[in-house]
Amino acid sequence: MGNIGVLIAVCVIVLVLFAVLVAVLSRYRKCPSDKILVIYGKVGTDENGQPRSAKCIHGGAAFIVPVIQSYQYLDLTPISMNVDLRNALSKQNIRINVPSRFTVGISTEPGVMQNAAERLLGLKMIEIQELAKDIIFGQLRLIIATMDIEEINADRDKFLVAVSKNVEIELKKIGLRLINVNVTDITDESGYLDALGKEAAAKAVNDAKKSVAEQNRDGEIGQANAQQEQRVQVSAANAAAIEGENKAKVAVAQSEAIRREREAEALRQATAAEAVQSAKAKQEAYAAQQEAEQTRAELEKATQKADVIVKAEIAKEQAEIAAEAEAEVIRRKARGEADAIFSKMEAEAKGQQEILMRQAEGMRKIVEAAGGDANAAVKLLIAEKIEELVSIQVEAIKNIKIDKITVWDSGKGTDGKTSTADFISGMMKSVPPLNELFQQAGMELPDLLGKEVQPEIQEIPEVKD
Repeated sequence: MGNIGVLIAVCVIVLVLFAVLVAVLSRYRKCPSDKILVIYGKVGTDENGQPRSAKCIHGGAAFIVPVIQSYQYLDLTPISMNVDLRNALSKQNIRINVPSRFTVGISTEPGVMQNAAERLLGLKMIEIQELAKDIIFGQLRLIIATMDIEEINADRDKFLVAVSKNVEIELKKIGLRLINVNVTDITDESGYLDALGKEAAAKAVNDAKKSVAEQNRDGEIGQANAQQEQRVQVSAANAAAIEGENKAKVAVAQSEAIRREREAEALRQATAAEAVQSAKAKQEAYAAQQEAEQTRAELEKATQKADVIVKAEIAKEQAEIAAEAEAEVIRRKARGEADAIFSKMEAEAKGQQEILMRQAEGMRKIVEAAGGDANAAVKLLIAEKIEELVSIQVEAIKNIKIDKITVWDSGKGTDGKTSTADFISGMMKSVPPLNELFQQAGMELPDLLGKEVQPEIQEIPEVKD
């Protein structure tokens, strides 16, 4: 039994060691040559003692500590993209098109790899391509704005060096490097480059024509010299063969005269031909120069016209924006005033509603106090106000000022009343009697305050025939 226990313990230890070995091997990662292994988490500190955000490894392997560390790969596959820059403004304020193709990739330099780990980790290839394209667009526009069109078109190497230098600096900030740049063609909408090409072509044609004329002139002169030498030798041989000094001199003189005449003729022909060729070359040069000047004038006219139109459009947009802003201020002010009026009216309406609700509540309680009889409630309200009503009646004639009343009374009257009594009675009747006021309100005076006496109606006896 003891041996079996020892054997079991050994097996358990072997299994534990095997499991640990498998776990260690599973966390040991090798970095392929076309990738960068980025380890992040707790990866130590830098030379300044600050915690490092990531550790980058290119070519090699590393152990990934479980729990406190993790890893990802950055792909080093080159990214090729078309950058079709259009309407870029050059130093001469002429807009040009510069289609080009750039090839970039993630850099393996130590510091630049760290930038790539911090800014590109987790991004897809298309996202990295768009980010690089935005940077390239900005740098291309900046470089073109500092160079003339002639310089960009003629000295491509200088332009490419400037592009590579500026773009490389900006790409390193996000962890990329520039592999290759190729500018396919440079064009402009104003036709300035075409005009430059025509001017260069005309100049080359004129130079070629001038060279041909010079070669023709040299050939004619050489031919004349060769003929002259030949004739001199022939004349000398003839003179030696002729008997007698006189015959020789005559022959020499005749030969000399003929030579001079032919030399003069040859010189005249060569001079005339040279003058004709020079005149033609100048005429063609003048024509080419005139065409170039016309093209330059049209270009200048188009540029000035574009400047005027652009300024006018900018002024128009500024005026529209200012008008829109002023209108918006007026609208907001009117909206604020309307909101203030609405709030005031709403508050007044709420106040009136509250007053009416309180009055309605008071009326409801009065009706309840009157036993639910609305007429009785109204009579109670009028009875409460009867003193004020009587006061108003008295006030109606209180302030009447009568300085003097003259009455011609004969002493006779109707129903035992004199004229003076009738006048005073009529004045008092101009004020509504208290009983009539109660009747108008649908009420009757209590008996203790008096009761209206109804006149008796006497029946008229029927008269019989």
